[in-house]
Amino acid sequence: MAAERGTARVTCTAPVNIAVIKYWGKRDTDLILPINSSLSVTLHQDQCHPIQLRTTTTAAACRDFTEDRLWLNGEEVDAGQPRLQACLREVRRLARKRRGDDAAAPLSLSYKVHVASENNFPTAAGLASSAAGYACLVSALARLYGVEGELSEVARRGSGSACRSMLGGFVQWHRGERPDGRDSVAQQLAPETHWPELSVLVLVVSGEKKAVGSTAGMQTSVDTSPLLKYRAEVVVPERMTRMARCIQDRDFEAFGQLTMQDSNQFHATCLDTFPPIFYLNDISQRIIALAHRFNAHHGRTKVAYTFDAGPNAVIFMLEDTVDEFVEVVRRSFPPNSNGDQFLRGRPVGTAVLPEELVSAVVVDPVPGAIRYILHTKPGPGPQLLDDPSQHLLGPDGLPCRSA
Repeated sequence: MAAERGTARVTCTAPVNIAVIKYWGKRDTDLILPINSSLSVTLHQDQCHPIQLRTTTTAAACRDFTEDRLWLNGEEVDAGQPRLQACLREVRRLARKRRGDDAAAPLSLSYKVHVASENNFPTAAGLASSAAGYACLVSALARLYGVEGELSEVARRGSGSACRSMLGGFVQWHRGERPDGRDSVAQQLAPETHWPELSVLVLVVSGEKKAVGSTAGMQTSVDTSPLLKYRAEVVVPERMTRMARCIQDRDFEAFGQLTMQDSNQFHATCLDTFPPIFYLNDISQRIIALAHRFNAHHGRTKVAYTFDAGPNAVIFMLEDTVDEFVEVVRRSFPPNSNGDQFLRGRPVGTAVLPEELVSAVVVDPVPGAIRYILHTKPGPGPQLLDDPSQHLLGPDGLPCRSA
């Protein structure tokens, strides 16, 4: 923790997570308690590749600050928003509990805080920006105030899926039973090192903010969709058990099929909502069809798609499939003029496609439909940045660089 001129500063990064058993719907909107458990894969923040999906947040506290302030991607926004204040209140409560009667604690809990946060990926486009954002906020505040231990419950107060971004690898968020939410926490099922062959491609179709936000969308689904109620009560409990077993056994075929089925059912509940919610677009549907043609050609599940509340696809596969499938995507959705920027993240080799694969799988190419592909893998939870040059706030508590 850096402290200049009486200002304490901490900077952390936090990852995006992608649910393979989806969370959709709250039973308590204030405490953000879900109607069903969920399971996700935390994506890598790889500091060597600056375009990996992550949020960076600096939290600062000083006796001279007169109010809480928040900057998101360089723009100042309302720091009084209830979810942010709930996280701040909970971290301070835990800090007070930990300190007890320690009057010599270095940082007064009465100091106001300044927070700056940057996403290096589109916000509110169905790429779990709120999950990474609140996980990063809670991690930075906890470091600032010296709070340790179970923090997923605090992150959940900001954004439900943020609790899963507090941990790396493969993570379960337990629905919980208690009305106070104390048992609705995240738990690591397996670390990121558990399945080293698992690779992830993020196909970015759109960076636009979605027309129906997740918070409003899921509440409408809870109120109007009988399919969602059936899914939460009957389907998901069995799928959670089955998905955990797929991951423990590193059974990609079973993992892939269940991932696709759960994504499809989630979007079916969106269609069952009244009025219906459409998060997928025409390109999303083309990606789904492409994945099924690719798997059919090979006679087994080699790639598995999942879509959160947005049109952007996340495709899981084993690393020996990456080169071939990236070339299939490139042929199916030829990049515009950004050929050198079309593929980002971890390196991808070249692949020569057999003619029979091209004729069976590459159908009616749509140039320019995919903005770029990000190649990544499962990764760890939030990280502390020790380099002072990476602080987003200066010693005066104001942004020191633009987003």
